[in-house]
Amino acid sequence: MNSNGLRAGDDAPDFTLPTHNEGELNLAWYEGRKNVILAFYPGDFTPVCSAQIPGYLPLMEAFEEHDCQLFGVSVDSVACHIAWAKSLGGLSFPLMSDFYPHGEVAAKYGVLAERGYAERVVFLIDKKGVIRLVDRVPLSDTPDNETLLRAIGNLAAAE
Repeated sequence: MNSNGLRAGDDAPDFTLPTHNEGELNLAWYEGRKNVILAFYPGDFTPVCSAQIPGYLPLMEAFEEHDCQLFGVSVDSVACHIAWAKSLGGLSFPLMSDFYPHGEVAAKYGVLAERGYAERVVFLIDKKGVIRLVDRVPLSDTPDNETLLRAIGNLAAAE
């Protein structure tokens, strides 16, 4: 369990962060409009993250069908996100920069590692702002997208 105890059923802490492609975005804006997927990851240009983040691209249609907005979140800067997204051939979803104050959002979500990077954790937040999934995996692994898709399907069934 993360340090601040966030788990499924808890209200998701609100925040505003800059992105690599859409300016600043606020989580609360999505409440009542979209389910939100926050994919926290340790860092741009790292091997496992370079598999995890583009690995969401084939799922974008499923996310859209279930009213889900995906965000990648790390402590890297916007400039770093821009360069990394370009090196990946472009991304159709925003990468959020939790750069300054360093790791503030990752800390709110209980996923800021002692060394200052975000741990690899995926949160699924429903349209009411309630956390429905917390999928924490070791840094050396990518999250199982089937786990996320099942949780999204469960949201749709509950509506």
